[in-house]
Amino acid sequence: MHGGLWEDMDAERFWVRPGVVAALAARGVPVLAPDRRRHPRSWAEEVAHLLPLLPDEPVTLVGGSNGCSVAARIAVDHPERVGRLVLAWPATAGDSELDTLSVAAGAPPELLAGETLRGLSDAELAGLRLPVAVLPGPENRYHRRSTVDTLLALLAGAVELPPSPEPPRPEFAPYADSVAASLVG
Repeated sequence: MHGGLWEDMDAERFWVRPGVVAALAARGVPVLAPDRRRHPRSWAEEVAHLLPLLPDEPVTLVGGSNGCSVAARIAVDHPERVGRLVLAWPATAGDSELDTLSVAAGAPPELLAGETLRGLSDAELAGLRLPVAVLPGPENRYHRRSTVDTLLALLAGAVELPPSPEPPRPEFAPYADSVAASLVG
């Protein structure tokens, strides 16, 4: 589940062009990279859009940035569909300045609600009973280390993967193979 929230982002820009899909395919991993809705009104709308696109059997679901919210929401609401969960470069929730910018761009305030991740309570996250990995990125306003640390504390048995920049960034290119190796591992 690619990142972005009420912005011009899709799976092609987030996963394909930066080389993540190719690096996973080179390892024999089948990849489905659906596009999220560009202007969802709620996380439930995102789940309703994406769930029919997933195989019926449990999958490893990888969420990137704000895609972590919809990936985790699917895992909470439909645990039978998710075998493993990766929260990559999780977007930090609850920054009033960033939330104001998102609302100004048209995002409904309900979409920004949540505790550690938008769209979820910490109790919902703590209730997940599946293998979870968290992939941190460089510290910035959108992806804070404190978010990674809180997720690692909330999610029983969660493991931290080696850090990398987020895929849409130009500095990600040399990390595509190592990120794929971490995801496969």
